[in-house]
Amino acid sequence: MKVAVVGATGLVGSKMLQVLAERNFPVTELIPVASEKSIGKQVEFKGKKYTIVGYKDAIAAKPAVAIFSAGGGTSLAIAPEFAAAGITVIDNSSAWRMDPTKKLVVPEVNADVLTADDKIIANPNCSTIQMVLVLKPLHEKYKIKRVVVSTYQSVTGTGVKAVDQLFNERKGVKGEMAYKYQIDLNVIPQIDVFTDNGYTKEEMKMIKETNKIIGDDSIKVTATTVRIPVIGGHSESLNIEFENDFDVEEVKALLAAAPGLVLQDDIANAIYPMPLTAHEKDETFVGRIRRDESQANTLNCWVVSDNLRKGAATNAVQIAEYLNEKGLL
Repeated sequence: MKVAVVGATGLVGSKMLQVLAERNFPVTELIPVASEKSIGKQVEFKGKKYTIVGYKDAIAAKPAVAIFSAGGGTSLAIAPEFAAAGITVIDNSSAWRMDPTKKLVVPEVNADVLTADDKIIANPNCSTIQMVLVLKPLHEKYKIKRVVVSTYQSVTGTGVKAVDQLFNERKGVKGEMAYKYQIDLNVIPQIDVFTDNGYTKEEMKMIKETNKIIGDDSIKVTATTVRIPVIGGHSESLNIEFENDFDVEEVKALLAAAPGLVLQDDIANAIYPMPLTAHEKDETFVGRIRRDESQANTLNCWVVSDNLRKGAATNAVQIAEYLNEKGLL
């Protein structure tokens, strides 16, 4: 199977190549695609060198699937050209997520919505992905009324420039700034730009995408998204109000059995999810599960996932795996 990776030289694109190799996706020929300045350079995949090409050459090569991580503007401009050529696009940007004609997919939650006619499929926001993995089984059992989420997000979500800023600051070296403020020894309560209602675009993504993925607009979501000086993954504090009461041990059992989740909830031994231990893992980790004693039918929990893997590359590859297994490519 020919597979194109668009944005192959970026932080997420590189991770996509790694995940495709690790998960043994049946790639017979890799077609790495990047911006004009990178054309002719090489990337390595499974011990073999591949030359980066422009997107028109990639379309001409007729891959079965093209996994995009090249930004929203690029995706809006060229993904339709891939789709028109019969190539299935799995896009990691925000470009198509809220388009009512496009599916927004987390395979463990709603892969069954996909058909052979879906030629542009949207990969959700990293923070939303890890949250809906927890929400889906709980919503099916207890029916969620409202979610209050606060995120603690890795600098890797911004890209290489932000990682460099963090480590430069740690070493006392002046360098290019990805953020308006210092990130080392600091917390920045802004991810993406502010919208007219005072929320950031990142916060609004989590609100809108959750309803679309779970397929229930009645779930109320409010979010505060925060950048912190870590690199291993994103963390989230969830406060979930249900219509129906629950048993905490039953909640733990449900989450432990849910696909894509690992329960880490042993407070006696100080075992709970952390970016340090979620780093380079495909699973999403959940713990600190406890009843909210201030309000009826309400649960608190803590969720951590590697944002470059499950939050981006792994989720996209899992979509491709599902399409391949179902004969939809």
